[in-house]
Amino acid sequence: MVRRNEGISRRGALIAAGAAIGIGVLGHPPRAGTIRCPPAADALTSGQRAELAERAIVTRHVRALWGLPQRSLGALVWPASPVEQSFGRWCYWWQAHLVDCAVDAAHRDPTPARTDRVAALALGIRTRNITGWTNRYYDDMAWLALALERADRLLGIRFGDAIGDLRSDLLDGWNAQVGAVPWRSGDPYFNTPAVGPTGIALARLGDLGRARQLAEFLHTRLRDPATGLTLDGVHEPDGQVNRTIHTYCQGVAIGLETELAVRTGDAVHRDRAAALVAATATALTTGGVIIAATANDSGLFMGILARYLAETALALGDATAAAIVRASARAAWAHRAEVDGLPLFGMDWNRPIAAPEYPSSLLHLAGADAASAANLSRDLSVQLSGWMLLEADHQLTAAGR
Repeated sequence: MVRRNEGISRRGALIAAGAAIGIGVLGHPPRAGTIRCPPAADALTSGQRAELAERAIVTRHVRALWGLPQRSLGALVWPASPVEQSFGRWCYWWQAHLVDCAVDAAHRDPTPARTDRVAALALGIRTRNITGWTNRYYDDMAWLALALERADRLLGIRFGDAIGDLRSDLLDGWNAQVGAVPWRSGDPYFNTPAVGPTGIALARLGDLGRARQLAEFLHTRLRDPATGLTLDGVHEPDGQVNRTIHTYCQGVAIGLETELAVRTGDAVHRDRAAALVAATATALTTGGVIIAATANDSGLFMGILARYLAETALALGDATAAAIVRASARAAWAHRAEVDGLPLFGMDWNRPIAAPEYPSSLLHLAGADAASAANLSRDLSVQLSGWMLLEADHQLTAAGR
């Protein structure tokens, strides 16, 4: 199925946005709800759990963009104010992962509604971005390239020159002296969150030479010999390394090595992927469960790691990777809360969800003090992480892993 991008002028987009915001301000506030503790156990299948996570995000977050047909985005928080629902504030890379999760769901259980949702979300990004598919952040563009490539390969949904435009911009950002792409255009910081997904995207798009160079960059420049983990990034030309360790950095490094192991047959990449999985299991899990996110937009970090652990489990038969995904999915589901029968995930899959600091008129925690410690469960990123994890768990179950 071919979906062509139906463009909208910048002026038209701004007029539509202004109208939507004006209508939104006069609209009704989100409906109140109550967070409840779910039953201790259930008999749901992995697919049913993934479907409930999907339904929760679609119900709470996904909205039409500016009243335009066949275009939608995910509100960054829930409950969202009318202004938030007008998408005056948005996040390109969160939306790219929303598309990727929508692809997971449509591949798990193909329906016209799901394939239409993938198309509408992608076109929503194109429209809200106003100037095209690309921007100046190479990590953003790599995430969207991955989502659109999967939509094409798994579902047959195409968006004209979108993938080509993104690939061209990623290659235009190549720094031959460093052997990598930076975080953003004109920036001297070369980090794993940009290098990793760019490498995976280029490998899938047939540029194995560049993908291997990016894998070498991560392995030689950003691998910590003491822990075996991948560090965040390096500033050039002074070579100052940011030694912060994030879960999603391990995810994309594992994903890139796995992609190259499958496509080249080189045992070096298989061995590197296995070593990264083992290091992750040692340092970044608690009781076999991926450790908690922290703040800002780190809510997506856990889910990204889970996605690529599942991929290496499926492609390379890594039992440790599969065990981490399975344990994390069990923990996230067991510690979820529910609102109107749909799951709400926390930042820490090993702990029962805390009471988010919602406006009291919008949402309250049943049987708990309103002053309970808050987390970031309002964020789309946190809920996407949970959905991504459950889709990964279902993929393993469906494959008998």
